[in-house]
Amino acid sequence: MFWVISKGGPVMIPIILGSVLGLAIIINRLAILWAIRIDSQKFTDKVIALVRSGSRDPALKLCDENTKYPVAVVLKAGIERSALASHDMEKAMERVGNNAVKGLERYIGGLISIIGIEPLLGFLGTITGLIKAFMAWERAGSDVTVSMLASGIYESMITTAAGLIVAVPYYLVCNFIISRTKYISYELSDSAMRLSEVISENKAR
Repeated sequence: MFWVISKGGPVMIPIILGSVLGLAIIINRLAILWAIRIDSQKFTDKVIALVRSGSRDPALKLCDENTKYPVAVVLKAGIERSALASHDMEKAMERVGNNAVKGLERYIGGLISIIGIEPLLGFLGTITGLIKAFMAWERAGSDVTVSMLASGIYESMITTAAGLIVAVPYYLVCNFIISRTKYISYELSDSAMRLSEVISENKAR
């Protein structure tokens, strides 16, 4: 493996650094998504059942015990502000939900940049490798041999392959992270809306 990397030339350095940084971001984001996995529907049902029955404190306690989950933080914000007008309460839950989603989206921009740059670095290596090969050809003239061109061709092919090998799987994982974050955002909005409806119903009684 080291032999292959060394044949890729200096462009392999930023490719490898980008792959390491991208992998660190992926592991970090997947670990967070794993840590906050929860059946939001079931949790929201429990909180709403307590709120509907007038058990505000037990509902808050349930949310306090699960603050590592964004849905619990959003519902807690709504319950704490249940005395406010519906619009103000919903705005508070929306603000808390947006902050939670913002936290989940952290570093995703950097990962997207890495995914875009890696193939470009590979193509850059292709160009520098071909330049090296043609320069060797020019120096050797009619006496050129395959071995004289091999170094440049190695660099050309290896860097292209390396850039794509990093970008393709990272792209798939990044799409999964983004889609999962969007789904969590939808769940938060749905839970907040359901809680707001129940609180409004209680006030109308």
